[in-house]
Amino acid sequence: MLQPMIISLILVSMLLLTLPLLSKKHETKITETIKLSFLVSLLPMMLITKHQSQNIIINFHLINTGMTNMSMTLMINKYSALFLPAALFVTWSIMEFSTWYMTNEPTKKFQKHLLIFLISMLMLATAGNFMQLLIGWEGVGILSFMLINWWSTRINANSAALQAIIYNRIGDIGLILVMAILLSTLGTWDIMSTLTLNTKNTLVTLGLIMAAVGKSAQFFMHMWLPAAMEGPTPVSSLLHSSTMVVAGIYVLAQMHPMMNIKYLTTICLYLGTLTSIYSALCAIAQNDIKKIVAFSTSSQLGLMMIAIGINKPDLAMFHMITHATFKSTLFLCAGSMIHNMQNEQDIRKTNCAMNTLPTTTIMMTINGITLAGTPFLSGFYSKDMIIETMMNTNINAWALTATLLSTTMTSIYTTRMIFYTTKKFFCYKPIITQQESNPQQTFPLIRLTIAAMMTGTMLAPTLSNSPASLLTYMKMTPMMTIIAGTYLTTEMMMKSQNTSTSWKFISHLAFFKLLHRILPLKMLKFSQKHSTQLTDLMWLENIGPTTIDLFNTTASNVISMQKGQIKKYLTILLITTTILLLMQTTLAL
Repeated sequence: MLQPMIISLILVSMLLLTLPLLSKKHETKITETIKLSFLVSLLPMMLITKHQSQNIIINFHLINTGMTNMSMTLMINKYSALFLPAALFVTWSIMEFSTWYMTNEPTKKFQKHLLIFLISMLMLATAGNFMQLLIGWEGVGILSFMLINWWSTRINANSAALQAIIYNRIGDIGLILVMAILLSTLGTWDIMSTLTLNTKNTLVTLGLIMAAVGKSAQFFMHMWLPAAMEGPTPVSSLLHSSTMVVAGIYVLAQMHPMMNIKYLTTICLYLGTLTSIYSALCAIAQNDIKKIVAFSTSSQLGLMMIAIGINKPDLAMFHMITHATFKSTLFLCAGSMIHNMQNEQDIRKTNCAMNTLPTTTIMMTINGITLAGTPFLSGFYSKDMIIETMMNTNINAWALTATLLSTTMTSIYTTRMIFYTTKKFFCYKPIITQQESNPQQTFPLIRLTIAAMMTGTMLAPTLSNSPASLLTYMKMTPMMTIIAGTYLTTEMMMKSQNTSTSWKFISHLAFFKLLHRILPLKMLKFSQKHSTQLTDLMWLENIGPTTIDLFNTTASNVISMQKGQIKKYLTILLITTTILLLMQTTLAL
């Protein structure tokens, strides 16, 4: 009885999402539809978390051949049942916020794009076979390209959209490789079958990691995520903080039984550590509020990858869900400030925001300290469990040290952002148009903030793997990182108002120039040099001018052999005459 009930509820939820696409009603109806879908998705979540069961139902066959039977399959397990309400709740709030934020834009068209994206994400989350997973995977990638390039007349938006699609296509190669190997070895793309067989294939694992690196913006392929901030802020809040970018980590958590190969999970640990610490360093060097939050997202994705690397996918999912609530709120708070300050994104130029935008600044402060890991908020439960789990062994002491350093830097850039955006004085020309009179601006912020405060407490009993009892100083270590980060922030702000000059080496711009400017320029110059030298100088010049000059020089030397010596002339005449006579005699015979 439980199985049909869960699946029918999910099908009704997804069906309701498609109804606004078929009608021409006001955009508020779309928001109400997503709200209803969220409430419906809570029932499967409560049932699944209580019974800890996995349910699959096959709806209809797609392909039926002698070797392969493809069918439409929905897989609802603990991870997907928890992820669906989180995605729907965040989307509900962002949709409501976008009706205010995109006032001067074609709001209905924008919301339909977000709806199609959400349906693709739900398809990815509930996929029971790799073909459905690929369709949802590609759907969120294409919609990301379209939404980043929403303001298509801006060159930076065009460049950011191209970066996103190219980097995601690199990751797609890994997923297609996985599908090809599974079809050739097992003859099926059914996820439950592959997980039940517990097949451990090195190439399959590497393909999954490659897919996650591209989609979840891990180190060396993370540049597209900060660049994607050229899109509207609701896009950044939904796609690039809580849903699309976590798809890679989500797939790794779902397929974790196939990845249990020691040295390959160590690769995940390396990638997560590098991503977390490097992105946190880059966030400190930024003054653009959206890029600070974007680099913070990349850093937290690295922390989720660390949880995968230490064989704790439950903790990765736990941090993924809590992160979705407070990070989407931070983006919406940033959007509220940008919209009220005439598109000014520099945190040093925020004008008296505490007085003019009290709700926005309060919500940003609460979610900022949640991100830093303040006790008894969501970030405290999810981040600290990962750190405490790593403390149980000395094997990964280097990763633990790097993670603690990254957590300290999280406190630094978060505190710096809060200090600048909540100041009570005017530092530039005052902007008197700031206001919070529209409930569509403030209600989503308050709703998401309440969720960010309560999610960790509610999900901790379900997803936590509490390690053995730790010593007091170990339990206090995450809290000490927050204190150290706050102190370092005050020291940095007192000594220098412009931290970017001190962090040039590790800034995003330097890394971006290395990969997108310096290397292509060097390759262009190398190609140009060799094409001109090898083609023009070596071949064309040697065949043309050089050869003619050599021929003329040789002819000139031969002609200059006439030095007025009669004996040599008569000898040459005799030899020539003899040759001619011999040739004539030969022809006569």
